[in-house]
Amino acid sequence: MNAISLIARDEWRLMRRNRVAVTAVLLLLLLTLVAVVTSWTHQQGIADSRARNQAEANHAFEAQPDRHPHRVVHYGHFIFRPLGPLAAFDPGVDAFTGNTMFLEGHRQNTSNFGDVRQSSALVRFGQLTPAFVLQAVAPLLLIFLGYGAVARETEGGTLRPLMLQGASARAIVLGKLAALGGVALLVGLPAMIGFVLISSQPGAFAGPMLAIALAYAAYLALWVVAIILVSMLVRRRRDALLALLAAWAVTVVLLPRVAPDMASAAYPLANRLQTDVAIARDLRRMGDSHNPDDPHFAKFKADVLKRYGVTRVEDLPVNYKGLLALEGEAMTSRLFDRYAADSFAAQTRQNALVTGVGVLSPTIALRQASMAAAGTDFAGHRRFLEQAEAYRYALVQRLNRLQAEAVRYADDTAKDAGADRRKRIGADNWRRIPEFTFVQPDARTLVRASLPGLAIMLGWLLVAGGALALATRRLGAK
Repeated sequence: MNAISLIARDEWRLMRRNRVAVTAVLLLLLLTLVAVVTSWTHQQGIADSRARNQAEANHAFEAQPDRHPHRVVHYGHFIFRPLGPLAAFDPGVDAFTGNTMFLEGHRQNTSNFGDVRQSSALVRFGQLTPAFVLQAVAPLLLIFLGYGAVARETEGGTLRPLMLQGASARAIVLGKLAALGGVALLVGLPAMIGFVLISSQPGAFAGPMLAIALAYAAYLALWVVAIILVSMLVRRRRDALLALLAAWAVTVVLLPRVAPDMASAAYPLANRLQTDVAIARDLRRMGDSHNPDDPHFAKFKADVLKRYGVTRVEDLPVNYKGLLALEGEAMTSRLFDRYAADSFAAQTRQNALVTGVGVLSPTIALRQASMAAAGTDFAGHRRFLEQAEAYRYALVQRLNRLQAEAVRYADDTAKDAGADRRKRIGADNWRRIPEFTFVQPDARTLVRASLPGLAIMLGWLLVAGGALALATRRLGAK
């Protein structure tokens, strides 16, 4: 047995003798298992609830009776965002962004009913997930187990006799790393096993799973290296513990909490009321499709008459009111898209700033890599909003086209007793409209999105490893 193995075995022996350390490891393993089970159960409940609600919303939309197509435009439709299998491991921003959207004509709503707004205040402090346990709790346990790994030898005066007995500085450091790395592997293994079980569902891709596993392995390895490094650089265990706890508090707690506030202050977003007011102001400038005397739509009317070669809207082969609805929806949708693009651009700048802070905090980088690979980050939320808007626009324009082609203009403008019945078209038209299907991103997209965070993690690990190599050369020189 070589010196590295002997030193690692001796370190594990000391850990086993420490009842507090053994108890902490057992508690963390139990906490991880509870996190896996509760996260899986919670995720299954969410998936079942959204699937059931979506089926009910689809049934309610298709069960509408014969009616005027524009009434269906205003009846609207609910859609729900389904989550991918990896969301059980890291739900990301899903609990905060909302998962339901009401689609209607003339408006571009945002998602609502996030879990945070519907649950107790405890949810606001973060859900118990395998990702949270590995990000926040596991480093703390490693600190308490490893802070004295080398400082104990220095403080007790056993380092130099150990080296005189033939153990090189490299062997001592590698032995300490192996011992603490073994503990990191032990505490991370249940979460990874749960992760694999959770991810064995249809739709889970191997590439994103590998990226997540690699990111968490790099994160725990970084903490192991950092703990041994700090333990080598100080002479007393107490100093090592204080320094490591300060590093944990800043990188795991403080910076991840402060970074979003910094981003919000640097790139403020307009709230919903401000956006609605601005859109209403711009709509008044653009024109009103419901007002036949509006200048823009007066020109539109002239162009339509010229295109069909008639002088009156009554002579058009299609319903002019339907054409007005098509034009009005196209105009308002372009305006909605412009405001949405501005909002997305501001949020992208906010995320870029948070990513910049992630250079100082490996925890932020890990979260971004984990959420991106799981498809639960801001990009995943934006993907849902964009697909929902595309579906809303296609739905509304299909109904407007039905008004133009299936409802006669004379009937549409009539006000006699039987006019309302003549304006209606068959209910089978609603049943033929395709249902909303959220297209999940492919594996390559998810892996590519996780690369920036993963690169920061590996960069940190490379720097820490280099510092550890330099410190190893000076070990025992004092």
